[in-house]
Amino acid sequence: MASTTAPLRPSPAPAAAAGRKRYAIVGTGGRAIFFYTAIARTYSGTSCVVGLCDTNATRMAYANSKLASLGHGAVPTFAAADFDRMVAETRPDEVIVTTIDRTHSQYIVRALDLGCSVVTEKPMTIDAPRCLAIFAAVERNPAQRVRVTFNYRYAPHNTAVYSLLQAGAIGAVTSVHFEWMLNTSHGADYFRRWHRDKRNSGGLLVHKSTHHFDLVNFWLRTRPATVYAQGDLKFYGRENAELRGVPPSAMYARARGSASAKDDPFALHLEDSEQLKAMYLDAEHEDAYYRDQSVFGDGISIEDTMNLLVRYKNGAVLTYSLTAYAPWEGFRVSFNGTGGRLEMEVVENSYVNSGGDQAAEGSLERRTITLRKLFEKPQEIEIPESEGAHGGGDTVLLNDIFGEPTTDEYMRAASHIDGALSILTGIAANRSIATGQVVNVDDVLRIP
Repeated sequence: MASTTAPLRPSPAPAAAAGRKRYAIVGTGGRAIFFYTAIARTYSGTSCVVGLCDTNATRMAYANSKLASLGHGAVPTFAAADFDRMVAETRPDEVIVTTIDRTHSQYIVRALDLGCSVVTEKPMTIDAPRCLAIFAAVERNPAQRVRVTFNYRYAPHNTAVYSLLQAGAIGAVTSVHFEWMLNTSHGADYFRRWHRDKRNSGGLLVHKSTHHFDLVNFWLRTRPATVYAQGDLKFYGRENAELRGVPPSAMYARARGSASAKDDPFALHLEDSEQLKAMYLDAEHEDAYYRDQSVFGDGISIEDTMNLLVRYKNGAVLTYSLTAYAPWEGFRVSFNGTGGRLEMEVVENSYVNSGGDQAAEGSLERRTITLRKLFEKPQEIEIPESEGAHGGGDTVLLNDIFGEPTTDEYMRAASHIDGALSILTGIAANRSIATGQVVNVDDVLRIP
C-alpha cells in the first residue's frame, strides 16, 4: 500500500551522519516527543532519528517541525501501513515504539523480525496473548533485544530504596504497603483520551500501575505469584456524575465548542496549549481522535479506584491501591522487614500529559525516606539531588539509552522479561476483578 503522505527527503544533515545509532519512531504522539527531542538536543553526537511512522500525517509533520527547530533536520515520514517500507528504506538499528498500548506488540514483533532491536514505552503490551507473541519474536531473533523504558527505576529516591533493601537495612522484607495517588489533573487526563477504553490500554492497572509493579519487582528482586483485586469506576463517568447531582448540561461530549466546559475544572482546552493544539486539535480532521473528551461522559470502561493483594514468590505480600481522583499527586510506600521498617513519601507536581512542558512531568515537590530499625531512632536518608522529569529518572534513563554505555550496579535496564513481569500483576488483577477470584500468575502466563 502506498504511503498517504509522501516521505520527506531531507538534505544530507545530522540525521544522515555516519557512525550514529539510527532510530525510527512509530507513534508520534506525546510520548514520542520525550525521545526525539532528547536525541536532537542532547545525543545528536551518538544517535539520530531516520524515520517517523504514524496513522496521522499532521502529527508527523509536527514532529518534523520540532526536529527541524532543534537543528536535527526533517526525516522521512511513513503511514502506519508502510512500517515495513520505512524499515527497509531508512535502515534503523532500533525502532522506538510509542503508539497506543494495544498496538505495541505488533510493532515490536515486526521490528524484531525485520532485524531491528526495540525500545518500547511502557506497558510493553496489554494482555497475555500479545506478550506471548513478543516472546516468540525474541526467540526467533536472538541477535535483537527489547528494552522497556521504566524511568521510575532511575529516579534517585527509588534507586536509594533499592540499595537500602539490597544491603539488608531492614532484614528480610515481609510486607509492602504501596499507595499511589493520581490527582484531578494528571489522573483525570486518562479519562479524557484513548486510555479510557480498556481495549486500548488494559486499564490503569496495566497502563499506569506497570510502573509501580515493576518497582516492587525491582526493589525486592522477585516475581508475583498470586493476585487478588477489586476495582471500580467510582468517580468519573456519566453515571457517577448523575449520582452526585451534576446537571446534564455539564456532561458535554468534549470541551471544544462546549459552553458548559468553559468554567469546568475538569475540562481540557486544547487551544490553550500550542503543543496540544498542534498535535491533536489540528490533527482531528484525519482520524477524528478527540483529546479533550469529558471525564464525565459515556464510554469509559476503565476503573478509577483499585485495590490489590499480591503474594510474591519470595513470600513477601503487597497491599496496593491506586486512586485516580486524589487531591494530590504522588505516592507512599512502606516496607516491613525482620529488622525494621523503611518508609518513603514522594509528592509530585501536577501536570497534563504532553501539555508542552516536559520537565514538569513527574517533577517533585518533596520526597523523604525514613529508615526505622528495630530498637533504634528513626534515620532520615539523604537522597541525591536530581534534575528533570519523573524525579530525575528521565535524565538518567535517556543517558542509559542514547549516551555512552556505562556499568549500572543497580541493574535498572529493563528487558522484555521485566516488561512482562510488570504487566502480569495488572493482567492478573483484571482477571481477578472480572471473576472475584484469586489468580495464580503462572496460570496467566508462565515466564521462564
